[in-house]
Amino acid sequence: MKRILVVEDEEAIAELERDYLQLSNFEVVIEKDGTAGLQRAMAEEFNMYILDVMLPGTDGFEICRRIREVENRPILMVSAKKEDIDKIRGLGLGADDYITKPFSPSELVARVKAHLARYEQLINTTVAVNDVLTFRGLRMDKGAKRIWVDGVEKTLAFREFEVLEFFVEHPNHVYTKDEIYRAVWKDEPLSEHDLTTVRVHITRIRDKIEKDNNNPQYIETIWGAGYRMKM
Repeated sequence: MKRILVVEDEEAIAELERDYLQLSNFEVVIEKDGTAGLQRAMAEEFNMYILDVMLPGTDGFEICRRIREVENRPILMVSAKKEDIDKIRGLGLGADDYITKPFSPSELVARVKAHLARYEQLINTTVAVNDVLTFRGLRMDKGAKRIWVDGVEKTLAFREFEVLEFFVEHPNHVYTKDEIYRAVWKDEPLSEHDLTTVRVHITRIRDKIEKDNNNPQYIETIWGAGYRMKM
């Protein structure tokens, strides 16, 4: 049974999350204090983390940052704030997703299942001999989920890898953020804030593979249209 740590100080919300996740056969552990939640995350093994942003003690951003220092399991941030800046900060620290209150419990469960399925697919992937993409100094091993730029290996989170893989497989075509989200996140529910997710992931990819973010050599921005992998 998959274990999920929920760090949420609003008791009603925490119990609602627990009830719906337990109905989907997840084991749920709740912590209402950020410092206690961080200690538990560091001391025990969980398959996924659901972190409220505003918490007593240690906030969700810091918990996310500390988890990312030691492991790559999925992290979902939850917040009552709808401002993009909070979402950008959470994703920039390594969160995989961000959902705002109030939210549908069924949407939460759908996102949790999708992230866990993708993580399982990532760690259980068997390397294929011919499953390698090359593109102007960039080499991607799809099976091993590894990437090199000019011979230097770069570390990408699994969702970042999927976004870059999509672009490499579809070069010289302009895609909107909506199209990118639907192609990579597939069946996960789409909200207006999820389009920010695409932009943040592309920014993080550029930080890791580009020599100059102001003059990208791989993923370029087509103003008013979307993004394109340059031939």
